[in-house]
Amino acid sequence: MESEFKEKQKFTQWWLWLFLIGIGLFQVYGLFQQLVKGENFGDKPMSDLGLILFTILPFGIIILFWYMKLETEIDQKEIRIKFTPLVKKSFKWEDVKSATVLNYKFVGYGIRLFTSYGTVYNTKGNKGLAIELNSGEKILIGTQKGDELAQIIGNHLN
Repeated sequence: MESEFKEKQKFTQWWLWLFLIGIGLFQVYGLFQQLVKGENFGDKPMSDLGLILFTILPFGIIILFWYMKLETEIDQKEIRIKFTPLVKKSFKWEDVKSATVLNYKFVGYGIRLFTSYGTVYNTKGNKGLAIELNSGEKILIGTQKGDELAQIIGNHLN
């Protein structure tokens, strides 16, 4: 079945990438100081193996953020979201009690649990599709295409 709405979002904020890469470069500097120059890195230096493992961690996070994307698809049957590589969910229209596009207060990026909006899936911005299921569960899916999404949702709920 062909989708009526498709959106792919990635983490593109310059400040986020500056922060992540900065942490990674700081770790590489520490590794260089301790392993190449032979000078302890910090007042209470880690073992060489510990420092190597600790340096790998930020680059693992950078790779995770590089591949992470939030995909939203809507068709006649359901709303689907994929937050690659973490979550894949779908909500059938008959299970949707309400859905609306709204501007929301900042709740953070990524996946946020236990917010006033329910579970939030967001990569940037403050617009999202707020869904309440018949079960009472709430979900908020961030979007950069609020007007287009509102029109599609309106078509399904009317």
